[in-house]
Amino acid sequence: MENLRGIALMVASMAGFAFEDAMIKSAASTLAAGQIILILSAIGAVIFALWVRLAGQPLFGPALFERAVVIRNVTEMLSAVFLVSAFTRAPLTTVSAILQAAPLFVTLGAALFLGASVGWRRWSAIAVGFLGVLVILRPGAEGFQPASLLAVAGVVFLAARDLATRGAPAHVSSLVMAFYGFVSASFSGAVLMAFQGGWAPVAPELLLRLAVTAVVGVISYYMIVQAMRTGDVAVVTPFRYSRIVFAMGFGIFMFGEDVDRWTYLGIAIVIGSGLYTLLREARLRRLAR
Repeated sequence: MENLRGIALMVASMAGFAFEDAMIKSAASTLAAGQIILILSAIGAVIFALWVRLAGQPLFGPALFERAVVIRNVTEMLSAVFLVSAFTRAPLTTVSAILQAAPLFVTLGAALFLGASVGWRRWSAIAVGFLGVLVILRPGAEGFQPASLLAVAGVVFLAARDLATRGAPAHVSSLVMAFYGFVSASFSGAVLMAFQGGWAPVAPELLLRLAVTAVVGVISYYMIVQAMRTGDVAVVTPFRYSRIVFAMGFGIFMFGEDVDRWTYLGIAIVIGSGLYTLLREARLRRLAR
């Protein structure tokens, strides 16, 4: 029963994140990427600030200057800039498909920078997964969209953020790190906005939609944390890939995107290699215990 609850929370969380991505793309018809980042991140920072204070934790302290926390904040800023820019310029389905490669980048980074032991099977899965990303991108082909490379850069920094999170001291709570992340993203949004013509007037209806989007994002964040704490991680984690199903639905029905067979093939390769990597890591953890 706990596994079913964890799966339900994970799928609901992925639906929420896909909704957030779709709303970002929708807002891009009116606002520049920097202003979208600033609005969403500022609202998220306020929500998490209240959450941290209700939990009786300090908002600021020496933890802010911990090396891993600083790296996490910087990579949060960069991932926000590249990913939101990608959502505003490239097809929603394409960007979401590339996002599915994030666990492979995390495994690669853990091996290269954290000294994690990765055997030939997982190295092979990483290589196959990156091949899937190339199939989605199709550089040199007629359907290649250079804006999709922004998503690749965003995923690299997203993986770096996750690796920095692993290295953060245990006394720095997840809530505080999330608050720092939103504040950092707000700063990067403000800087990017300055290079995109500054603040543009926002219609009340659009501001309300962005506020709802920010709240959905925070709820989705909470649900994914709860999902990982509920049931067997090896059972719950693979359902992270349900995000692409929701993203494809939004892309097709909201934006009229046409998903070709090469994109489907690339998605299948990335998800297959990612699932193998996750299951292999879960098996190794069981053997270690």
